[in-house]
Amino acid sequence: MNIFRTLAMTSAISLCALGATSIYAQAPTSVVAPAPLLTEKKVFSLPSYTTFGGKTIKNVKVGYETYGTLNAKGDNAIFIAHFYSGNSHAAGKYKPGDAAAGYWDSIIGAGKPIDTDKFFVISADTLSNLNTKDPMVTTTGPSSINADTGKPYGMSFPVIAMRDSVVVHKALVDSLGVKKLYAVAGASGGSVQAVEWTVLYPDFVDRAIPVISPGLSISPWAVALLDIWVAPIKADPKWNNGDYYATGEPLEGIALALKLVTITTRHWNWIEKTFGYKPADATKPPADAINNRFASEDALTKAGIARAVTTDANNKIYMAKANQLFNVEDDAAKIKAKFLFIPAQSDLVFPPEMSQKAAAKLRGLGKSADVFVIEGDGGHLDGVLAVNKAADVIRAFLAK
Repeated sequence: MNIFRTLAMTSAISLCALGATSIYAQAPTSVVAPAPLLTEKKVFSLPSYTTFGGKTIKNVKVGYETYGTLNAKGDNAIFIAHFYSGNSHAAGKYKPGDAAAGYWDSIIGAGKPIDTDKFFVISADTLSNLNTKDPMVTTTGPSSINADTGKPYGMSFPVIAMRDSVVVHKALVDSLGVKKLYAVAGASGGSVQAVEWTVLYPDFVDRAIPVISPGLSISPWAVALLDIWVAPIKADPKWNNGDYYATGEPLEGIALALKLVTITTRHWNWIEKTFGYKPADATKPPADAINNRFASEDALTKAGIARAVTTDANNKIYMAKANQLFNVEDDAAKIKAKFLFIPAQSDLVFPPEMSQKAAAKLRGLGKSADVFVIEGDGGHLDGVLAVNKAADVIRAFLAK
């Protein structure tokens, strides 16, 4: 996730796909900024884990970071689950000089809605995290070494669902001394995990904040979309049915796949406002030659290429499958947590109707469920980049 080193527009678009906040950075003012929240990446390990599919994975490891302090009762913890292409760097910086803070830094920290003066905040990498080549990411997935063969698992890695990551994260939370989660929150794929927490551990979670959420299940349309997000990888000859670790990665397929993720998680109004019909190169009008590009297609292409260097193809495929498997419609009655759904008005991936439908179902079951819509035309990524628009409602929900 930490690719804040790419050039100008390429960086901006790539960071959108990652959920980095720098694209909306404010102009400098005379106000002295508070000292940044500092954190460090740690690693949690399990000797083995058995998936919901009944397969055992040895030597499971996930990276995590924390902010704030756990109270004596162990009941002031909030877990932040990350989105599809993100990682556990939800807030703060590793070093004061870092270019950008974690993706939800606008709402996590001292005095912010998720107040680290009050709450002990935990965030962890999922299983099969995409960003395996980022040194700040630790994950177990198809790129990991199979202890039985001494080689990467590749496509022999067991199928995992998002709930498998949640169970591993529960073991992490337990190891930290947490007795109860005050809340669990997350955007997109993180919202899927947040909902899974409330179903798997109904007596352990008091509140849930699913942001840009599919609701209680992935729609069939989103299942197909997730397939499109990985199709270019499978079409790249270098993918070789997942056996590429000794022969060279399918970087072209990865780059195109990430380009698709970015364009589908935005809204056409955002693309129009950001690029319009400008050419990528003023001296090369798109009408003059087939390879002359518009600024929008050029920036998206470069963003995909930039992201490809930290992304593992197989991990991306497995993460898509994990999200496709999300469906707790039949388990909704188990939920005890209070819900605050926060969809984005212009979201084309998980439109607000999905959150509203889930909230209505929960209320019909006698549960507490509210909905607050983030206004804007940034698309799905408004749930990451513009989440501060929901700051007041998040603060109020946590105060209940």
